[in-house]
Amino acid sequence: MDRDEILRVLRAFEESGLEYVLIGATAMGFHGVVRATEDLGLFIRATADNVERLRVALRASYSDDPHIDEISAADLLGEYPAVRYYPPSGDLYFDILTRLGEAASFDTVEAETKNIGGTRVQVATPAALYRLKKGTVRAKDHQDAAALRERFNLKDEED
Repeated sequence: MDRDEILRVLRAFEESGLEYVLIGATAMGFHGVVRATEDLGLFIRATADNVERLRVALRASYSDDPHIDEISAADLLGEYPAVRYYPPSGDLYFDILTRLGEAASFDTVEAETKNIGGTRVQVATPAALYRLKKGTVRAKDHQDAAALRERFNLKDEED
């Protein structure tokens, strides 16, 4: 994954005013828990205006890609609110969500602001990432949850 490309996109997110929270392995990396990944996962606020800000940011980063126009508010605000975007660079892809069923959304995931190379980045907290990952069916999510729990001394609500 190209760090410069990620920073360019995160700058575009900030400049467009996109309301988002990074989740997944990329967010873990910003907290010092590093795992190889090929995607940048994020929740965005579920409004048509915010989806347009997302498209503006992606156009600023990938100006020649007509597929950005295929990202629609109808999709992200609909019954299956997730879109996977593959930019032309081929180095990474984006998993863009407005909610994960009833379990989580932009509005319910705790986030903090990190300053990365002069850019403000909204990142899910370690505890929020742990809650997102601990109950999934993917083995790598269980490994991520264990790493987060150990690194940040996290406890389950029932502990």
